[in-house]
Amino acid sequence: MSNLLYLIAVILIISWALGVFVYSAGSLIHVLLVIALIAIILRIIKGRGI
Repeated sequence: MSNLLYLIAVILIISWALGVFVYSAGSLIHVLLVIALIAIILRIIKGRGI
């Protein structure tokens, strides 16, 4: 499950980067970035706890 969470975070970060530099889709891109960062932080916290 944690690998899936990490994969989703990476995909969201790539989507954010593409949106900022290519499409400039507005605030939706920043929401994706925040979700991706939260997923990465959760993975780091859970990884250290185990």
